[in-house]
Amino acid sequence: MKVNLRQISGLAMAAVSDSGHWVTMDGPEKFGGFSAGSRPMELVLMGLAGCTSMDVISILMKKRVKLEDFQMEVEADNAPEHPKIFTNIKLTYIIKGKGIKPSDVEQAIELSENKYCSASAMLRKSANITIDYRIIDTENEKNSSSSG
Repeated sequence: MKVNLRQISGLAMAAVSDSGHWVTMDGPEKFGGFSAGSRPMELVLMGLAGCTSMDVISILMKKRVKLEDFQMEVEADNAPEHPKIFTNIKLTYIIKGKGIKPSDVEQAIELSENKYCSASAMLRKSANITIDYRIIDTENEKNSSSSG
């Protein structure tokens, strides 16, 4: 994998990878940026969310689970001193559909967490990652959730 980065102006940057898609990044105005893009550490969390979400969705699709909607919330704490690495990350999967079994969701999350998601494997070396999920059953309009 290769990434090329180009300065736009000040701290505003644009980067492109092998897939050919550009991403913009920027810093806050107080440090010479324009606040015109995501911060690099925000992109790390977005990458983690995307990595594990793609795993979980594809596993649930293979199980023929009929998803109506999927969302994820990610919260993270940073170390107080530089480098301000992530120390705690909480992932909450929000899965909506009819008749979704908690066991299917738990298995999909476990496979992502322990086998497939390389972003999770890397971040787990420096951060405590906790998992939670909510199932919104549109057939009965009830919520089911679990923490792990």
